[in-house]
Amino acid sequence: MSQPVEYAVAVERFLSGASLSTNSRRIYRIALTTWAWALADRPPPAGEERRNAAPPTLPLALLDTGHAVDRLQKALAARSATVGPRTANRELSVLVSAVGWWRAEGWLTGNPTARLRPLSVSAPPDEGARITTRQARDVLALPAPLREQTLWHLVYETGAPVERLLALDVDDLDVLRSRTLQRTSPPLRWGAGTARLLPLLVVGRLDGPLFVTSRGRLSYRRAAEIFKAATRAADPRGHGWTLHQFLLAGRQEGAR
Repeated sequence: MSQPVEYAVAVERFLSGASLSTNSRRIYRIALTTWAWALADRPPPAGEERRNAAPPTLPLALLDTGHAVDRLQKALAARSATVGPRTANRELSVLVSAVGWWRAEGWLTGNPTARLRPLSVSAPPDEGARITTRQARDVLALPAPLREQTLWHLVYETGAPVERLLALDVDDLDVLRSRTLQRTSPPLRWGAGTARLLPLLVVGRLDGPLFVTSRGRLSYRRAAEIFKAATRAADPRGHGWTLHQFLLAGRQEGAR
């Protein structure tokens, strides 16, 4: 395979050559496009501007220069401040995978990610507060929009990381069998609550994000804000719980 000149072409060849599901390929493309802005020493556009913005055109060889290392380090810190260390670390993992693939192809001689290290992630606040089974069931009975009810049931019944659930697309689902069709990891399976709500959420839709907003895919940050506000009245402390606490409650229930 001939060496590509442009970074964007190298990205597409990596995505085609790597063993990725359709959903993972989409997520990797978004992350690698974000890194293109960093390599151009420009912040990625935000909000609606990002959706329509054309990424900068860059030579792949830029990754073999000293400028690349400095810009990537700077961008990693900036992304952490903007989207949080968890998301920044996931984007870093994508870049490390791509660079490794490009080096194996002989397209890069150096490793601009060698000095980059995952950022430390603090535990969610109030992580010590446990949600009892009764409290969790009270949460699932809260009056809430269909999207939130479905997400909360899916979190509780699958015990899967919330980020993975929010990354699901409609065509990842086998609704009749109450499971996902993902092939790069074990399929997720859910219970009766999700099985009741999910068909209502996806009616008339064949593809696209499972959990959507007026602007696109529901973000972790927004989902967490909604959950915390909705559970404030159910929490004896009046603080509201985190999605991670709710996830742990579901795992504990499944372990019984």
